[in-house]
Amino acid sequence: MAENDAELLNYEDENEQEQSVPETFSAGGYASQQDLRFKDLLLRPSLLRAIAECGFEHPSEVQHECIPPATISLDILCQTQSGMGKTTAFMLSTLQYLDPVDNQVSVLVMCHTRELAFQIAKVYERFSKHMSTIKVCVFVGGWPIANDEMALQSNCPNIVVGTPGRILALVKTNKLNLRHIKHFILDECDKMLEALDMRSDVQEIFKTTPRDKQVMMFSATLSKEIRPVCLKFMDLPIEIYVDDEAKLTLSGLRQFYVKLRDSEKNRKLFDILDELGIQPALSLLLEQQNFPAIAIHSDLTQEESARFSRYYQFKDCHKRILVTTNIFSRGMDMGRVNLVVNYDVPEDSDTYLHRVARAGRFGTKGKAITFVSDDVDAKILDEVQERFDVWIKELCARCLFVRGHVGGCKSIS
Repeated sequence: MAENDAELLNYEDENEQEQSVPETFSAGGYASQQDLRFKDLLLRPSLLRAIAECGFEHPSEVQHECIPPATISLDILCQTQSGMGKTTAFMLSTLQYLDPVDNQVSVLVMCHTRELAFQIAKVYERFSKHMSTIKVCVFVGGWPIANDEMALQSNCPNIVVGTPGRILALVKTNKLNLRHIKHFILDECDKMLEALDMRSDVQEIFKTTPRDKQVMMFSATLSKEIRPVCLKFMDLPIEIYVDDEAKLTLSGLRQFYVKLRDSEKNRKLFDILDELGIQPALSLLLEQQNFPAIAIHSDLTQEESARFSRYYQFKDCHKRILVTTNIFSRGMDMGRVNLVVNYDVPEDSDTYLHRVARAGRFGTKGKAITFVSDDVDAKILDEVQERFDVWIKELCARCLFVRGHVGGCKSIS
């Protein structure tokens, strides 16, 4: 990506003196001080009330590390485990001192999928429920842009959440004014900045915002190659990394693999679901076998709200099995998910980490099972084990039910 770095903003002058080295921290899972409460972070009463109503009492370690510097408007580049509350960290930080002004957008949050944008907006609404003057809007592709333009004209939001393509379209037509932005946030920032087309959109949007603003970026996977790209957008940020990648895997997640031929995958999947007591493309096959399944993929039409309708059917437990592509591998918080099955092995270790982290989030228990059908699959899984220092055990008859260590299971390597 080095050849494309020139496209990124760089506010440094040619004769600028050498700046001090940014402060860098190492992120873990939970705060070491278990008696630390959200009220100890000196958040405004309306936020503390909403936090309590959501059932939260103790901040995670990433929230403990991020919220104090973020509330004094320092730039933040943060890597932490999936499912440990990084989204809540930037929401509480931006809401803490947000003073809404009519017809001015103060906060811009961008992410890579439409569903994640709506999820972020919903949580913003939950935390700002006692801040009645704050308005939140979502702008994403696949919906009529005229609706977005009407919303901006008639009831301009203070917080905008969206995907880069639609945000840029609204900026280019002068319907969305970003000249008053105080907080510029990228969730799953590595995904957004690795893809050159999305990075280009982010860059154009960034140029329309004020220089004097806070920039925050978050992801569970921040490679050493993508970090300098992120830092180009920032001014002396607080950097929080998980340099020991073994800490990126969730402590409550048990991981297994099954060796089998491609032709055996369907039967094995049915066996696993039967053993878990779930009674009454793949989702159709599952439905034909009387399993309560639903599918979500990028080819579903947004105009018919198909993806969102199916998303809420699964989230609200009307459907207990979701068959999906990598579109839902990042960011999506499905609180009741306790099993992830990789029907096909992910293409790389980053994608594997994000996929399996849909289960076992925020200290809960979960399981991940990966179907391995050839040497290429086995090699990728060996890379996962080596990189994250995790033991992926071979699935046996007792693995789905026995807690703790299961004897008799062998490593794939």
